[in-house]
Amino acid sequence: MDELGIKQIEAGFPAVSKNEQEIIKEIVKENLNADILVLCRAKKEDIDKAIDCNVDGIITFIATSPLHLKYKFGNKKIDDILDMAISAIEYAKEHGLYVAFSAEDATRTPIEDLIKVHKRAEEAGADRVHIADTVGVATPQSMEFIVKKLKENLNKAYIGVHCHNDFNLALINSIYGLISGAKAVSTTVNGIGERAGNTALEELIMALVVLYDVKLDLNLEVLPELCKMVEEYTKIKNPRNKPIVGELVFSHESGIHVDAVLNNPLTYEPFLPEKIGLKRNIILGKHSGKRAVKYKLELLGIKVDDNKLEKIVKKIKELREKGESIDDKKLIEIANNI
Repeated sequence: MDELGIKQIEAGFPAVSKNEQEIIKEIVKENLNADILVLCRAKKEDIDKAIDCNVDGIITFIATSPLHLKYKFGNKKIDDILDMAISAIEYAKEHGLYVAFSAEDATRTPIEDLIKVHKRAEEAGADRVHIADTVGVATPQSMEFIVKKLKENLNKAYIGVHCHNDFNLALINSIYGLISGAKAVSTTVNGIGERAGNTALEELIMALVVLYDVKLDLNLEVLPELCKMVEEYTKIKNPRNKPIVGELVFSHESGIHVDAVLNNPLTYEPFLPEKIGLKRNIILGKHSGKRAVKYKLELLGIKVDDNKLEKIVKKIKELREKGESIDDKKLIEIANNI
């Protein structure tokens, strides 16, 4: 992530265990360019563990919605919760930490309460305040409304958004948050996270770069390697059609598509795969035309006349309709037989 150019990395949750603390300390020792932040509840003992890890800052959180106040905190009032949050923010700032304050379940919190909580957090010294869509129920329109309302009522604290993907809206909600005035987005590589996950780092980056023409000082070619690494370590495999980094994203089978792509890749690609260090793949199947097959054969150093090419194409279609996959080895075998 540091090689990619990420400015802040949330490295863990020190209160979880002694082992978690040791891992965070090792990350801090790497002397990365990124600031290292950790997650803390709004508790002095959590912040003390963060201080002991020698991190640059914390993300401290507390729930603010009526649902959480009733069932998580035993019918506490919003002002009781607010006192806990302010004490935590002030304590962290006294110890020289960067502080991001996150109102958990913000998107189900009455807007007047949310404004009050975040104004007090700013007054207590919070550098950034987060709108947490904890169960992924925000819509782009509601996210826009909340961010704009907060922006109207805050003086200096930046706004961040933390979106969950329960309705597959995490990415667009994050983008609407930025459009409306937020300056930060919580993301995870491959969109991993609780339940349906969080905003996917790689999807947000490429949407901002390609669709919104945002100039990000990032080493984009690192993205596929990073996503593969997270797949490996988490053992959560990306689907083959995963946006941006899925193995099928720059693959083409249809003869109509392949003909156009060989003339100009942007006819059927939103951006060139080389932009993130990937290569396109021409897949051979029942939709393949002569040009695609000829292209693949030439890549393998095989030249054939039109008569043999037609026979090879016919054979490929027959085998694919029987369920056989046509990889390079199989293509060479077909060509040799014909």
